[in-house]
Amino acid sequence: MLTSFGFVSTALNLYEASPAKTMTYATYQKREEKERTAQLLAITKNNLERTLRVLHYCVAHELPLYRMSSSIVPLATHPEAAWDFLEKTKKECKEIEKLVKKYNIRTSMHPNQYTLFTSPRPEVTVNAVKDMQYHYDLLKGMNIEDRSYINIHIGGAYGDKSSALERFYKNIKMLPSDVKSRMTLENDDKTFTTKETLEVCEKEGIPLMFDYHHYKANPDDNTALEELLPRFVATWKNTGRPPKVHLSSPKDEKAYRSHHDYVSLDYVLPFFKMMSDFTDELDVMIEAKQKDRAVLQLIDELEKVRGFKRMSGGTILM
Repeated sequence: MLTSFGFVSTALNLYEASPAKTMTYATYQKREEKERTAQLLAITKNNLERTLRVLHYCVAHELPLYRMSSSIVPLATHPEAAWDFLEKTKKECKEIEKLVKKYNIRTSMHPNQYTLFTSPRPEVTVNAVKDMQYHYDLLKGMNIEDRSYINIHIGGAYGDKSSALERFYKNIKMLPSDVKSRMTLENDDKTFTTKETLEVCEKEGIPLMFDYHHYKANPDDNTALEELLPRFVATWKNTGRPPKVHLSSPKDEKAYRSHHDYVSLDYVLPFFKMMSDFTDELDVMIEAKQKDRAVLQLIDELEKVRGFKRMSGGTILM
């Protein structure tokens, strides 16, 4: 199984590389119109330039996967502050496009936990559609929307999973088809299990973003992981991409759902060995607190496992 790795948002080994500098609406309101417009543009351009720096870092380390920050454009969906960021950042977006395509980097984004489609409040759904559209528009502005995925969770259960799922199926119809076509769904660590999320993915034709840590924290009753993995792989069949997983390990037994700074080899090795029975290729997004440092350390450790072979800086043949 050829396994490719990546990390999230910023490279900690780079100096001041966070692509998520922001501006609050309170700050926005205090500025004169000309000043706040200029500041929004300056922050966005800086975030895009830092995104490009991190992508160069991925290229240097031969890491094929990268998740972009959702906070590249401050106040992008705020009703009182939304602005035409794409028209004013064409140069920066073009530079990102060229690098991503030249090195075939598989990019993704992950809106926050408030972007969901199960809420009984209509305004939450409206905002979710706006946020998904923002992510899609940003990727489209870079001309990489057809090679990127936007990952979310099903949403909260609000005390009744069955009713929440009914709302999901109803509300997801509000999402434009081009945006939905780039969407993945991830299993939760508390609410919707892997099996429950899989059922939604299969019904809606959406790839499952399988999170192993979440599965361990919120396992399915009476269903072995070996039964779920082939179905997970099948949701990626027509995407032209390897199935993709999120990997992290617990901070400790008491804070099991919290992510550790690094990824424990002992924690994830059984998963890799199991997964190799169901696919020849796998994409792995590392969600550890130490980001690029964590992924590079894990790859170094995997390389030493008997029967594993490092094929490049960011790929292991298992």
